Amino acid sequence: MTDIFHAGELAVQERAGVRQSASRIGLGIHASIPDFARELLREQRVAVVASVDAQGRVWASVLTAAANLIEVLGPDALRIRAWPAADDPLRDNARPGAAVGILAIDLSTRRRVRVNGRLEPAPTGSLLVRTRQVYVNCPKYIQRRVVDAALDVRDAPAAAEPRSTLSAAQQRWITAADTFFIASYHPEAGADASHRGGNPGFVRILSDSALIFPDYAGNTMFNTLGNIAANPRAGLLFVDFERGSTLQLTGSATILWDDLRARDFAGADRLVRFSIDAAIEHAGALPWHWQLVERSPHNPA
Repeated sequence: MTDIFHAGELAVQERAGVRQSASRIGLGIHASIPDFARELLREQRVAVVASVDAQGRVWASVLTAAANLIEVLGPDALRIRAWPAADDPLRDNARPGAAVGILAIDLSTRRRVRVNGRLEPAPTGSLLVRTRQVYVNCPKYIQRRVVDAALDVRDAPAAAEPRSTLSAAQQRWITAADTFFIASYHPEAGADASHRGGNPGFVRILSDSALIFPDYAGNTMFNTLGNIAANPRAGLLFVDFERGSTLQLTGSATILWDDLRARDFAGADRLVRFSIDAAIEHAGALPWHWQLVERSPHNPA
């Protein structure tokens, strides 16, 4: 490994022809929390968390709070003041020493901060993270949404039993989505959570256990694809912003560099195929209804 990038990231950067650009942009990755990132973190009330279960499966989960979700404790430590639901894999995965990746994202301003690190012992009800990498991403492909109203989720049903395939309704949900989140994991570098966005239909169903999506031009560091190149296990999280429901998928991802199907995806530099091992749908996982204000002007038409 290098100080900034591991071998998987370097290999993907090399194949994509962006090594010099990545080296320059990678200087923005910090081991501690810069002042500008502290302010962003303190303002957020949504955090996507990447974690790994005892079987090595990777999951993406979401934690929320009306205010004060993230407390910056020091130069390399923060606390997330929220706890996953009993049926969210993150609850079992949140053990001291475990690798986690955090994406704190504000959909209303298109601002986001990524924090990768490890969990330290903390009282039940919060996550204490010792940081390893902290950096800010650009606002590309983020659809602007604002919280419109609180949802009454007191009578929301518990999460459905995990499935190994997608239902017809879940397939329709995915193909209508303009946003999802992806979790990945490198055995040495740790876990990472990231955002993916595009116009509705940018994720396509291949079967009830597989889907495919484009990889658009980004920051050239290829943190997610670099992890996948080294370890194909990954997790996806789809959010129903109208109803507050979530769909968590865990499985394996494959980078398709020269697939002819890329011509059918506007703006795609390459494709990623995702094979599903398990899916968990949770109604009422989020407390708010979001209103779509504007899709990203960077979304390929």
